[in-house]
Amino acid sequence: MQVLLNQVKDIAAQAGDAIMAIYKTDYAQYEKDDKSPLTEADLAAHDIIIDGLKSISDLPCLSEESGEEDGITWADRKQWNKYWLIDPLDGTKEFINKNDEFTVNIALIENGKAILGVVYCPPLNRFYFAAQGVGAFRQDGLDVAKQIQVATEPKQGEVWNVVGSRRHGADSLQKFTDKLGDVETVSMGSSLKLCLVAEGAAHLYPRLAPTCEWDTGAAQAVVEIAGGKVLIFEEGLDLAPLTYGQKDDLLNPYFIVCAQVSDQWADTFKDLSR
Repeated sequence: MQVLLNQVKDIAAQAGDAIMAIYKTDYAQYEKDDKSPLTEADLAAHDIIIDGLKSISDLPCLSEESGEEDGITWADRKQWNKYWLIDPLDGTKEFINKNDEFTVNIALIENGKAILGVVYCPPLNRFYFAAQGVGAFRQDGLDVAKQIQVATEPKQGEVWNVVGSRRHGADSLQKFTDKLGDVETVSMGSSLKLCLVAEGAAHLYPRLAPTCEWDTGAAQAVVEIAGGKVLIFEEGLDLAPLTYGQKDDLLNPYFIVCAQVSDQWADTFKDLSR
């Protein structure tokens, strides 16, 4: 797993170099069928990652930019026990607005669980990466990688640090924090939000707006291997881990990223998830 993790980091770095080369130009923008934005950088990173993963693995790949020509159907996907899940450029709107909050996400999924993840933020030259049996780490530039872990729950009267989406679910986030007590909130784009919880810089990230599986897979591996949880609410099952490749669509339910479940927020999250 250590060797594989290093190989995936190298592939993510190559994709990041291609993204940054385009970031500095007057690049072309497109609109996908769902009206979400697409740039040359998304497509360039996709090609690099797919080619790179195929050179080190025979496993199937599912990318946000997998097109109709790839012919990947639910009938195919439900047969996959192990596969790569990729978002070549997570935070395309952040890329377009040039606020540096976008990432390359590569996850290895096995039996519905993210067991390896690399999240790379090219403008910051920052990696978050993790694999089962190896650990979870942050690395900035050429610095030595440092192992990370989630923060402990605030004690009574202490401030909760909550991270939220820069663009989605602001009203629901406000309802959530209103019930929590003394809160400091940080808004951020892309999968960096999950990574803030993984490294202990935030206690919670309630996601009360739509996401897709490729948005979260890599960062969920980092969170869970750093000791945290990514949980959804299912009627009759209470809070359960977010899983992958278990249904025909690729939309995630609402979820919350945390160190552990707390009575201070569990019921509020459940109510807002219904």
